[in-house]
Amino acid sequence: MPTFPSITPDYGLRKSSSPVVHQIRFGDGYSMRTTFGLNQDLKTYRVTFSNLTESDSDTIENFLVARAGREVFAWTPPNEGSSSKFICGSWDKTIPFLNRATINATFEQVAEV
Repeated sequence: MPTFPSITPDYGLRKSSSPVVHQIRFGDGYSMRTTFGLNQDLKTYRVTFSNLTESDSDTIENFLVARAGREVFAWTPPNEGSSSKFICGSWDKTIPFLNRATINATFEQVAEV
């Protein structure tokens, strides 16, 4: 499994959770909820890599293009102790200045063997 290049995203990244919860509704307004599955709370990170050199931005973009949302890669989110498996199905690159670039991407955690 390839590892994401060692380029750190900006602080202020966005981490989202959507636990898988099943709810059963009973009569009289009662309900019961339970989590479903082993990996029921996979994370999504919206990351920004700003003020990159053109070389670093090409490294990230080529890495993402080669996997194109289908191949898993290892990435360690900032302030996390270990890496997890992710895919990236969408990203964009902005070139605000000569030889500088910004990449915004969405990393989705996956559960695979």
